[in-house]
Amino acid sequence: MATIPTVVNQRGIVLIADPPWIFSLFSTTRFAWLWLIIRLYAGYEWLTAGYEKLQNPGWWSGDALASFWANAVKVPSDGRPPITYDWYRTFIQFMLDSHWNTWFSKLVMFGEVFIGIALIVGAFVGVAAFLGGFMNFNYIMAGSASSNGLLFTMAVILVLAWKVAGWYGLDRYLLPKLGTPWQHHPPNV
Repeated sequence: MATIPTVVNQRGIVLIADPPWIFSLFSTTRFAWLWLIIRLYAGYEWLTAGYEKLQNPGWWSGDALASFWANAVKVPSDGRPPITYDWYRTFIQFMLDSHWNTWFSKLVMFGEVFIGIALIVGAFVGVAAFLGGFMNFNYIMAGSASSNGLLFTMAVILVLAWKVAGWYGLDRYLLPKLGTPWQHHPPNV
């Protein structure tokens, strides 16, 4: 009887190797130029969106966000609300009823600006991209397509490339200096 080769060692580590192109793309600096282009585009989009909100008094007061939430939870005459999932519509309605728009709008404005700056300068790219993707996901869930699908896709890709996405940026210096949370001490550089 033939023995089936194991794909997991005694410590539970999967022994199936990634394709070489995945390693090259996400774990070498060979494609850092590609991540730079994606980072700069996404960062510019985030920064300009946040800056426009900072210039709008409706965002400072929270009225603009309240209006967006009200339109998102409203069921139009055709019966197809912008929010597909009832649990998410209930969540938005709860935030609207609790007047969270007054402080949440500031979180959105400054969050967009900080994500944009972090992506542009290449600082903590993986974290910034994750937070940007989370915001895009929530915008999509609330019924706003716009550029959110593209930016969400870019965010996922940048999260996957977190080790090298900031190579042409501050992460080239920050990551080796600070290390990662799963390291017991910063690496020796």
